[in-house]
Amino acid sequence: MTAAAPFVSSVMEVDKAWIDYNGHMNMAYYNVLFDRCGDEAFAVLGMGPDYARTRRLTIYTAEIHVCYVRELHLGDRVACSFQLVDRDAKRLHVYQELRHVDGWLAATSEVLSLHIDMSGPKVAPFPDDVREKVDSMVAAHATLPRPERAGRAIAIGRKSA
Repeated sequence: MTAAAPFVSSVMEVDKAWIDYNGHMNMAYYNVLFDRCGDEAFAVLGMGPDYARTRRLTIYTAEIHVCYVRELHLGDRVACSFQLVDRDAKRLHVYQELRHVDGWLAATSEVLSLHIDMSGPKVAPFPDDVREKVDSMVAAHATLPRPERAGRAIAIGRKSA
C-alpha cells in the first residue's frame, strides 16, 4: 500500500441543517466532517464498514480535541486531512485539519482511537494485515513535520503574582 501523506478526504459541503442561530456551522458538525474523513482513511486502512460487519472489529474514539480556527458557513466546501502521528498495537493517534477549498484553515482535531473487538467490546490488537497498512501509513506520514497544533492542552493561563 502506498499511503498519501497526509491522506486527504473527498470534498464535503456545509449543509443547511448544520447552521446555527449565530449564522455559522454549529460546533458539533465540525466533528461530523472530521469523522467522515476518518471513515475514508479507515477504509483505506482496511477498517471500513465491511471490517466491522465481517470481522467484528472496529475503531472507537477514546479522546478528541477540536480547535475552531475560522467559521464555516452554508455552502462552504471543505476537505479534511488525516495524519497518523503515532500508533501502538491497539491505538492510533491522529491529527486532522479541516480546510476550506480556498486553502484556509477552519479547524483542527486531534484524536486517540482504539481498535475494538466488538465481541467484548474490548480493546484488541490490530490483525497483521491491518497492522501492515497502519505501519505503511505511519511510515509515509513520518515524512511530514509534526503538526504545530498537536499535543495542545486546555487550560486558563494565569499570571503569577
